[in-house]
Amino acid sequence: MKKHYTLALLLSITAVMAQIPSGYYNTATSSGYTLKTELYTIIKNHTDNGYGGLYTTYQTSDVDNFYEKDGTILDMYSEKPNGTDPYNYTTNSTQRCGTYSAEGNCYNREHIVPQSSFNSTAPMVSDAHFITPTDGKVNGQRSNYPHGNVATASWTSLNGSKLGTSAVSGYTGTVFEPIDEFKGDIARMYFYFATRYETTVSGYSYPMFNGTTNQVFTTAFLNMLLAWNTLDPVSPREVARNNAIYATQNNRNPYIDHPEYVQKVWNPTADTQAPSTPTNLIASGTTQTTTSLSWTAANDNVAVTTYDVYQGSALKATVTTTNYSVTGLTAATTYGFSIKAKDAAGNTSSASSTLNVTTTTNASATATELYFSEYIEGSSNNKALEIANATASTINLSVYSIKKQTNGSGSWSSGITLSGSLSKGNKYTIVNSAIASSCYSTASTNLSTTASEMTFNGNDAVGLFKNGILIDIIGTYNGGTANFAADVTLRRKATVSGPTTTFNKTTDWDTYASDTCNNLGSKTIQSSAKTAIIADEAIATETLIYPNPSHGDFIIYNSNKQYAVTIYNLIGQVVFEEKSSNSSTLSVTNLLKGIYLVKITDETHTTIKKILIN
Repeated sequence: MKKHYTLALLLSITAVMAQIPSGYYNTATSSGYTLKTELYTIIKNHTDNGYGGLYTTYQTSDVDNFYEKDGTILDMYSEKPNGTDPYNYTTNSTQRCGTYSAEGNCYNREHIVPQSSFNSTAPMVSDAHFITPTDGKVNGQRSNYPHGNVATASWTSLNGSKLGTSAVSGYTGTVFEPIDEFKGDIARMYFYFATRYETTVSGYSYPMFNGTTNQVFTTAFLNMLLAWNTLDPVSPREVARNNAIYATQNNRNPYIDHPEYVQKVWNPTADTQAPSTPTNLIASGTTQTTTSLSWTAANDNVAVTTYDVYQGSALKATVTTTNYSVTGLTAATTYGFSIKAKDAAGNTSSASSTLNVTTTTNASATATELYFSEYIEGSSNNKALEIANATASTINLSVYSIKKQTNGSGSWSSGITLSGSLSKGNKYTIVNSAIASSCYSTASTNLSTTASEMTFNGNDAVGLFKNGILIDIIGTYNGGTANFAADVTLRRKATVSGPTTTFNKTTDWDTYASDTCNNLGSKTIQSSAKTAIIADEAIATETLIYPNPSHGDFIIYNSNKQYAVTIYNLIGQVVFEEKSSNSSTLSVTNLLKGIYLVKITDETHTTIKKILIN
């Protein structure tokens, strides 16, 4: 399902959107069918490039820069958004139909509103806003049947589109149902057609139409299209397609530019009551990278149509069921999930209670040795170390010691020799005996000492030794006088479960402000490979995007984290998104010149940058 983002801060920006001509919708000021007529007046005089000209338009309007991003033809009837497409077409004329006997033979032009309804007359016979490139076989199966929800499928395409009996109230004929990913796209094409051909549509014979100029659609099919529009919001693909068609045809689909027009035209006295809040959100079957969410359905005065699944503050998915399988997670990481319910009018419930889910650890990362898990180098004598036992056994501490190198040079100190034992899953804390009680109570520690090793500063490497051999280190031995961790608290990331003699602050440690002492000794470790160290939220490292200005190719520095990227134009529409990436490069070459906002979201923070495309 497509993601849909809204940012209130974007709406406060008054710069003109690069893709929509200034003042294009200035005369669209009313509501209801009067607004539809105003939109008709705006979009009616478009350039007719002829039926053959559609193939030329498709070379820019229907190219896959959003899923596989391979430059092939983007066909709604063969695209598999979450998998490999069963076949692909290029803009090469040799792949156009022609004849076909199976899917993948060739592609042709699909009229969302069939030609037979308007007797193949111009200009509607060649209007790219509702005519898309599609596989010939699937196009043939769809024939001139109306789009609708299928009750029982008699035929299913390779991407899941299906033909079958109608589940649309009051219509008993055959219908064709696309996959959820493109239901909103198709609904907005119907709304465009009803608006652009307002003066003639009442004479067209088609099961979805009721023979009127105003409502155009039968009540049952109108309600279905409104539900599809809500289910599948405007996507970056639609925005790019609208821009490309405008460049050749000189008119736009207003329901893509302004999605709110759908309700304002066809549902001006819409239901305003929001659904109840979803309850009983639970997770099951959690692994290193996945979890399955389920919840109790919400109630509504009309009907709940969809549920928005949030991961933190980011919209993860929109679904029609009361369950969702989350994928692409990171091992040993805690995520917060919540659910909102929506109805056909777009009313949204309040969010459910947040459910925190911790993914399991990587079994191969199970510790076999002790390691430093926390380091406090605070004000005055607020100095502390924490050692973790994430192994499956109790460890005898008598062969371990803590040593320090002063000011990045010289030999290791004689060291503090530890004693006793540390059971599996537990922590061992060592503090400077003069540590402030407001930071940590010496009564709560395993060892309070005046030893010089616990007077370290931000340029003093600290080592954990076993039988006199260094096994773990904080800082760089012989690193000189440069500070690596002054006035700071470091906590080992949850993905780390063993020692290393190479200090990597960015990869292995989360950084907190000076005198952050609240977590010392409090995290729980278990030896089971299925239980994670619970990680606290790290202070975010700022994401960098450069060069800026750019021609559309960027370098993104995000500390090697997996991230999602969304690009908005200056009125808040999504023009590009990538759901999951850890690449250091981003190529967005299909955007027009102008100013955009780039939102980079990882599991700990969100960064928004303004960029200029030249």
